[in-house]
Amino acid sequence: MPISRRTLNLGIAAGAAAAALPTSANATGPRGGGGHGHHQPAAPVFAETTLWDNTVDPLASYFVYGLIATRSDTLIACTEGRHEVCDAGPHDLLIRRSTDRGQTWLPTQTVEASVNGESWANPTFVADGHTGEVFLFYNLCARLPENTSCSSDTGIVHYRSSIDNGATWGERHSLDGLFDSFPFNWEMHGPGPGHGIQLQSGRLLLTVSHRTIITGVPTADRNYGASTIYSDDHGRTWKAGGEVPLGTGLPTVGEARLLQREDGSIVMNSRPGSGNDWPRDFAISTDEGLSWSRAVMDFSVGLFNGCDMGFLRYTDQANRVLLSRPDSPMRWNMTVAVSYDEGKSFRYSRSISQLRGYYSDLARLSDGTIVLLYGCDGDIDSSPRRVAVARFNLEWLTQGRDSLATGPGLSTSSYPMNYPRLPAGAVGAYVDQSIHVDHADTYELWLRYYRSADGGLVTVTVDGDAPRVSALDLTSFRGEGYDMVLLDRRQLTAGRHSIRFTLAGAGRGGGTAVALEQLTLAKAAATPDVREEVTVDNGGLGFETVGTWASARGILGYYGFNYLSHAKGTGANLARFRPAIPGTGQYEVLTSYTADPNRASNAKYVVHHAAGTTTVTVNQRVRGVPDPRTGEWVSLGTFTFDAGLDSYVELSDDADGFVIADAVRWRRLP
Repeated sequence: MPISRRTLNLGIAAGAAAAALPTSANATGPRGGGGHGHHQPAAPVFAETTLWDNTVDPLASYFVYGLIATRSDTLIACTEGRHEVCDAGPHDLLIRRSTDRGQTWLPTQTVEASVNGESWANPTFVADGHTGEVFLFYNLCARLPENTSCSSDTGIVHYRSSIDNGATWGERHSLDGLFDSFPFNWEMHGPGPGHGIQLQSGRLLLTVSHRTIITGVPTADRNYGASTIYSDDHGRTWKAGGEVPLGTGLPTVGEARLLQREDGSIVMNSRPGSGNDWPRDFAISTDEGLSWSRAVMDFSVGLFNGCDMGFLRYTDQANRVLLSRPDSPMRWNMTVAVSYDEGKSFRYSRSISQLRGYYSDLARLSDGTIVLLYGCDGDIDSSPRRVAVARFNLEWLTQGRDSLATGPGLSTSSYPMNYPRLPAGAVGAYVDQSIHVDHADTYELWLRYYRSADGGLVTVTVDGDAPRVSALDLTSFRGEGYDMVLLDRRQLTAGRHSIRFTLAGAGRGGGTAVALEQLTLAKAAATPDVREEVTVDNGGLGFETVGTWASARGILGYYGFNYLSHAKGTGANLARFRPAIPGTGQYEVLTSYTADPNRASNAKYVVHHAAGTTTVTVNQRVRGVPDPRTGEWVSLGTFTFDAGLDSYVELSDDADGFVIADAVRWRRLP
């Protein structure tokens, strides 16, 4: 929205009037579904169908997906039909279609069959909205003879197309050699997976991930990367676009999705790694995929296991963007979320299944129905038992807080920071942001900022008072990038208000850098889905050990990727969990561990809080309460904590059995 004036001062606040904050919901158009006020929201609708199930269907696994809704609302779902649970094993490419908006599905069709052990992989759709032609990209993978792993060395991109909504498919075309001009020794080329997009100009665009062969090549030398391929002639010819920059210190990119923003720029949102837990990363193109910015992390959707996700512009109006992914550090709790700021943050979200969740893809029907294709259930980290397709509307997803008929009831004003950086090491330096509000009301105050390895600790005040979130550690985790936080939801009087950001000291990485990007005021009819909790996982930001603790994954019930253990000792070996407490107040402290008869019955957690220290003894032979986002949790009690980095929980080996150091969570009370 236009901003009439903004004032941001470094040092002593000077304060001046800024933009007036709109107080009415954004107007929206019919396809966008922002609402006109006189229509009634639809009733919430949800239904789910199983498309493939390895306990019923003949193959060992159905994994990696593409989904598209054609312009006639035919749904086409594609999966790798894996003859064995192996990325590089024999794979068919299978599709199922629905001609009645997902209510029923036709029997499985084979697009590519593994006749002689061929590994057809990475199904990726892109449709031309002008001609109606649907393209299905995929690759043919192969291992070198000496490769005994389950990862391929090479992959050649192929495609077929359909002019009858997937009922039949034309001849196979090879794009072998398309990427030979890149100087990275790439031999593996994998489309998508999922779906590409058609740009405002009509260009068809999809992503391709790349790497060298793996046989005999160390991981650090495999040149993991991503680029694009595009067509400007309705799919008659295809060309290589640009690559996301590779180099020392830059995050790796891989399986990725695309979104074109309102200003025409394109976001490539990518999975950055395998194993452990990661944020996503993203790069930007301003020339329709011919070149890309360097990739940076996106912390706004949290950490989750390296996993493909669904990413889709849902409506142009209200800037609705959908995202599907396991809302967990590992592949559990499939969740769909909706954004109103071009995918920079996600206001509402809803869990589709709290069990195992894997890769996913999203599509939209012409009536606004959201379609989610996802892998779910089972006992194997890398292979779902079942592939399901869920159909639901926006009212169900947002639990009535948004509707295509009435809109989200949301208005915003954003204030880019004129002086976004504070002098490193200048503790006490501050920046002031002045805003002007026309009408007294309740407003949300959001901050987008940059996290880096040398990030500092920042404190925040609003008109001299501490907001709900008054302290931020700008230290990054696994890479540098952007994060977004709701500072407060508070009543503001009409007139001028001042928000101050002060460098209070070093962050948990020891640095003092501060980079602030944008302050946003929002007026909304409904509250956002914000978890007021901080979790410190073993191996994560804020965790440290004294002595040697062993990593393990053998017993389920842990949070994140693994847990640490230590045999009983004298107390010399310690695990310390240090959070960044966002605001002074009361928090329930919980710990996760994997229970077993050989565990300590008297594991001692020392909680350092505002009033001193409290030792809490936990019987780790008894299971805690499972959480859909992984971990089994036991409460250590409720305590008062001061905002900042002074609080922590310490666990020692002074016990009568193995001590498990997994994770500690601070859950804020209302």
